[in-house]
Amino acid sequence: MQSTQAGRHTLGDRIRGTVALVYREIIKFGVVGAVAFVVDMGLFNLLRSTVLPHKVTTATILSAVVATVVAWLGNRLWTFRHRVSRPVAHEVALFFGTNAIALLMQVGVVGMSHYVLQLQSITADNLAKLVGIALGTIFRFWAYRRYVFAGELT
Repeated sequence: MQSTQAGRHTLGDRIRGTVALVYREIIKFGVVGAVAFVVDMGLFNLLRSTVLPHKVTTATILSAVVATVVAWLGNRLWTFRHRVSRPVAHEVALFFGTNAIALLMQVGVVGMSHYVLQLQSITADNLAKLVGIALGTIFRFWAYRRYVFAGELT
């Protein structure tokens, strides 16, 4: 349906625009997430195989922190750049707070698998890390849209 007057849009126009925006954000969030995922898993496996072979939770934390910085840059500069948000310091605090919660999810899954269930192979550690990343990703997307990059659309 066409707009009724210049500058005014129908409800259908607004719904289509919102769906398209969410779809674009999901795609961009996925691309940024894929890059951060490669950084996270690559660094985790490098640390796990070299300097931290018996400290999987430490390797998880270090790799996730580096990946979080990559994700913040990608999401702020690309995925959610069209949102006018709060001051950068406040946004960064919310972003890293959100990621700290997601990191706790990840460390919990890896720690449970490795130390409690005694599944200590590199394959088991990687599978546990994948599950933790998946849970954290769902939480992060919701929290980023709701709180971190929740400002007005430009």
